[in-house]
Amino acid sequence: MLKAVALISLLFTTLLAQASYFDTSPWPEIRKKRIAVLLPNALNAAQVDAWLVICRENNNDPLADHVGCENAGQTAAFLFYNHAGQFHSMAFSPSGESTALRDSQLLDEVISVERSGSAIDMVADYINEKNFNKVAINISSTNAQADGLSYTQHIALSKALGPEASKRLVSADEVVYQWLSIKLPEEIDIMRKAAALTAQWQIEAYQEIIPGVTTDADVARFLKAKMKAAGVGDAWAPAQNPNVNSGTDRGHSHATNKVIQAGDVIQTDFGIRVYDRWVTDIQRFAYVLKEGETEAPEDIATYWQNAKQGRHAAFSAMKPGIRGIDVDAAQRKVMADTGSLPLMWSTGHPVGYVAHDTGPNLGGSKAVSVRPAAQRKLAVGMTFAFDGFYSWHLPSGEPKTISVEEMVHITEDGAEYLIPPQEDLVLVKAEQQQ
Repeated sequence: MLKAVALISLLFTTLLAQASYFDTSPWPEIRKKRIAVLLPNALNAAQVDAWLVICRENNNDPLADHVGCENAGQTAAFLFYNHAGQFHSMAFSPSGESTALRDSQLLDEVISVERSGSAIDMVADYINEKNFNKVAINISSTNAQADGLSYTQHIALSKALGPEASKRLVSADEVVYQWLSIKLPEEIDIMRKAAALTAQWQIEAYQEIIPGVTTDADVARFLKAKMKAAGVGDAWAPAQNPNVNSGTDRGHSHATNKVIQAGDVIQTDFGIRVYDRWVTDIQRFAYVLKEGETEAPEDIATYWQNAKQGRHAAFSAMKPGIRGIDVDAAQRKVMADTGSLPLMWSTGHPVGYVAHDTGPNLGGSKAVSVRPAAQRKLAVGMTFAFDGFYSWHLPSGEPKTISVEEMVHITEDGAEYLIPPQEDLVLVKAEQQQ
């Protein structure tokens, strides 16, 4: 088990040291800037005149809190459009929410809808008056973020618009892709701070391991305690975060009660959510020294170097205008050259509002069926988590994989790490101080 004194100490020291990191959320101002600065470009890139988001109580649109209708107590309609060289944002909001929405100064205009009125009818009249050519709605998308319009809402909107105007409705898939895939510099700074904590806590967890006593689940509990003390959340399903694994590959899984032994290579896949908004996804690896060892043995050291070589190849390939599949291909070549076992995992994925966010998939170069996202091109402002892979067989015949996962953002010149990448295996001593 982990040392009780150390655990109590970390709860208090972490609370004092980290509470100020994420106390007041910057999301209201960042959301306002995202709408004003990034959304007009997204509409242009998607070649649509307007984007309509319809919100409702209790089962809201996935993007409700991105556009400002998270408090809808009745049906509300949010409309964003470019007209005559100007961008406009407006809402047809139930009267019970319209005052607060207007006070937030998020949108250019808020039109109050009385309880007996219909936001859908009112926005339909406005759309018909403007005679937009294409209006994007959140429907018919494989991206769950862009598929929030219900069947009932779609029927009501089509009826309110009339048969001719309804023909101008198109999927908002491309609008949402272009908007969510780009992060503002302020958001990248937040993710950088969160990434530093994510990596730091993993290193601290490794320092608490007692070989032959500590379990994978103990390490996971240590990290959960860190999260609780700092007031941050899980980047993905809590039951599988963190995924600590000192044995054979388990994929996306939970930490088990396997006891960590000398000679083990430990993988920790861990992510936190800060401000209840932005997430991290970072892996750190450790080797448990055997008695008499002062460094990892030659085979493990070679596997580690091979994984880092794959990471470097992927990192070097990540530039604006490069397809995700080509980033994957750069690393797969290294894997083949170094004799790695083949792996089903993509080299990387977008990360930001969720662990697997909207944007290009860094995979597909060896896949039988290539997902469309792998054909998309990287662009400035995108953020990714990506791995350097090397996989081999353990003496038991089961596979073990090193996946050196780091976070980057894309600049004009290429990829830039959010935090310094892991260069050396963390070495866990055979007998750590108790």
